Order: sequence, then C-alpha cells, then structure tokens
Amino acid sequence: MSTARTGSSGHARPRDEAAEHIECYILEKKLPPHAKLPSERDMCSMWNFNRTTLRSAIKRLIVEGKLYNRKGSGTFVAPPKLERDLQDAMSVSEAVYLAGRVLETRLLDRQILKADRHVAQKLQLEEGSSVFYLRRLRVVDGVPLMIEHSYVDYSRYPYLERYDFYEESLYSVLECYGVGVHHGREEVGITYTTEEEAQRLNMEEGQPVFYLSGVSSDINDRPVEYFKSVVRADQVRFSSVLTR
Repeated sequence: MSTARTGSSGHARPRDEAAEHIECYILEKKLPPHAKLPSERDMCSMWNFNRTTLRSAIKRLIVEGKLYNRKGSGTFVAPPKLERDLQDAMSVSEAVYLAGRVLETRLLDRQILKADRHVAQKLQLEEGSSVFYLRRLRVVDGVPLMIEHSYVDYSRYPYLERYDFYEESLYSVLECYGVGVHHGREEVGITYTTEEEAQRLNMEEGQPVFYLSGVSSDINDRPVEYFKSVVRADQVRFSSVLTR
C-alpha cells in the first residue's frame, strides 16, 4: 500500500487519505480480484468523506491499476498487474502463462510487405526486401492489454502466413524453422493512444501508454524480429534486477 502524501501541515491530503481507506478495506476484507466495492454513497458514509474526495481517490487508484470501473455496475478490485522483466527475452505468451493468467490473441492484420528503410535497417536487410508483418491484440483475463506489431525476414522464414497466430506463439513458430530468439534489445517509452488504439484497448483517445520497440536476435546476434507495441500502463509493471 502506498504512503499518503502530506501537505506543509503534515496532514494527509483528503484524496490520499480516502485512497488509503479503500486500500485498507480491500486488505481487511480480503477482497479478491474483480470483487465489487460498496457504493460511493456507502463508502462516503463509512469514512465521512464527501463525494468529490472519494471520486478523486477512486480515479487515482484506477490510474494506478488497483481498481477498475464498469459503467453502470460500480467499482471493482483490479487483478495484479502483469509483471515483465526487462532483462529477459520471454514472449508475452510465456509471461502470461507463468503468471497463471489467461491469454487471448486477436489477429488484426498479417501480410507480406516490402521493408521500408527503417524496418530494413532494424532487420539488417536491403530496403524493399520482403518481410512478414503481423499485428495482434493481446487480451489477458478478458482485458485488452497491448497491440503488437512484428516484422520478420520473409526469405528466412517463408510461408509464415500459413500459421494460425490466434493459437500459436510467433516465437514457437519461428523455432520450427530451426532458429529461435536467444536475446534482444528493448526500449521503453511513453506515447498516447490514437483513436484506433484507444478503441482496441478500451481506453480514451490520448491516454498515456507504454511504447515498446526493439529487436530480438538469434544466438549468432542476427536479427530475428523487429517489434513495436503499445501497452496499457494500468495493466503491466516493468521490473529489472540491479547489480554492480
């Protein structure tokens, strides 16, 4: 549970105090993910907060990924964020499976393209080379999580379009060709949802999301995949182990 910020007087701000009451209530009642909280009126009565303060606290906890709101139904306890280690080359499918969550993949697009200068540079190809492009929406426990864009050298992995990427992981398919992902380089930044991305991710347009981009390589350091993803910040937590 987070510590409430204090003002110059040393007292917690009403919004942060209300947020702590909600978090303590969840812990004390041992509410599981997707459990419904009492109504706003009941919570205001329980803790003597006004409606504006309580709604501000709920909004903060929603942004932090601890609660979610379902229009017309109320406010619910959010499931834990999916933990992603920045130092491994694990696929989304593997990470979700290890977390005991349920992954659904929705295929948005797949086609064979001519690589533009940027994609060709990332995959160390000649501009205009054929690449297989795959765009997928990843849904975890029924909640849209991320939109993934993948580019793969088609001459190295021909006939990828024949595979069922609703059910099969891209990385597991690539291993069928005898060359899999060994390591990679990934950059994490912040961007804002476009109208189409917001619709896919069940968010409002212009909301902040993580932007991931990078290259996955084989054991010989040859590029295998160039990827770009937009990820809901309220659903994923990135971590890394620090060493000296």
